[in-house]
Amino acid sequence: QVQLVQSGGGLVHPGGSLSLSCVASTNIFEKTGVEWYRQAPGKQRELVAHTISSRHEIYADSVKGRFSISRDYAKNTVSLQMNSLKPEDTGVYYCRTQIGEFVYWGQGTQVAVSS
Repeated sequence: QVQLVQSGGGLVHPGGSLSLSCVASTNIFEKTGVEWYRQAPGKQRELVAHTISSRHEIYADSVKGRFSISRDYAKNTVSLQMNSLKPEDTGVYYCRTQIGEFVYWGQGTQVAVSS
């Protein structure tokens, strides 16, 4: 059983930055891609960024140029750096990974962007 534990998030003013971390209980990230989702209040969960290899990522148009994924396999950690945050970035952020038919989610972390 793999556990994903998230940290980071919080309240920030527009234009500010936050970093989210997703730590796995095993070295699963060396074998799998990682996805970051967010769910804004009253909206469906949406994919904002994901890795497609050990060096490449894809970002939603809404976050492109502002968000970036980094990996630290030695620490079983994938992070999401969020810069130039906007109020519309507010939501609960989740990391997700899948290996075979097994899907693992982090517990979610709240990000609030407000003046």
